[in-house]
Amino acid sequence: MPKSYTVDDDYNDSRLDKWFRQKIINIPHSLLEKILRQNKVKVNKKKTKSSYRLQTGDLIEIYEISKFKPVDKKEKIKYLPKKKEIGYYDDYVIEDNDNFIVINKPTGIPVQSGTKSFKNIIDILKSTKYFKNSKPFIVHRLDKETSGILIIAKNRKYAQLFTSLFRIRKIHKTYLTIVYGKVDKSIKVMKDDLIYYENNKKIFQKAVSNLKIIKSNENYSYLELKPITGRKHQLRKQLLNIGCPIVGDDKYFLNTRKRIKIKNLLLHAYKIKFMINNIQYNFKAKYNHVFEDFLKKKI
Repeated sequence: MPKSYTVDDDYNDSRLDKWFRQKIINIPHSLLEKILRQNKVKVNKKKTKSSYRLQTGDLIEIYEISKFKPVDKKEKIKYLPKKKEIGYYDDYVIEDNDNFIVINKPTGIPVQSGTKSFKNIIDILKSTKYFKNSKPFIVHRLDKETSGILIIAKNRKYAQLFTSLFRIRKIHKTYLTIVYGKVDKSIKVMKDDLIYYENNKKIFQKAVSNLKIIKSNENYSYLELKPITGRKHQLRKQLLNIGCPIVGDDKYFLNTRKRIKIKNLLLHAYKIKFMINNIQYNFKAKYNHVFEDFLKKKI
């Protein structure tokens, strides 16, 4: 007889493989795929795929899998912020409610820890009063070097809701940036097939962004950007492709262009808007003094 489980609200719209690893047993993905092919896991009496998105009330039946052993999870070392550092974040908070928080992320700090970075936004926020009775859920990302609007959910329900809204492009973001050179006035939309590599395999992803010139001269352009798709480093790559890389970008730049020394990447997530339960949310984040000073002096 199979063991039966009913999906609760916490896992509504979650992938089956994620639910399985968290609720049943943490095994390699390849092994889970094998179990699914052997029909040892059924959803609503049917064979299904690991990518299936669960719905509240779904019936999951799991047949004999006791012979499998879980994979040991490597415990991550968390960043422990100092009290003074925790206090700084009061100045960055734009919105705080029961379900999510919106902050003006400072430049130079990643959203979460990685191989090259230890200090991160999520571990700092965990220690603040804003997450005293909850935990932070990442629903989108900004590059370490990028400043501006960042949403962090406070519960799984809203994390899933934001993830769905991003996926169906119902969350609209506006960026401000300063780039080298005078951008051609005819460019209103940037469309590219951006190249990524996965396990030495070249992958092309379509990227689309709207572009508006706010101000420009022969040396620099001040732009408003609205990405339609959400690819990694999308705006940085697209601006390089039109020959106008972002000031302060040490990854995507032209060797033929003389670069100035500046401590920030001049890319700022300025506005975000979305609708939940027929309520329209609009948030803005002021850019930092480095961006402001450059804008005043150079353009």
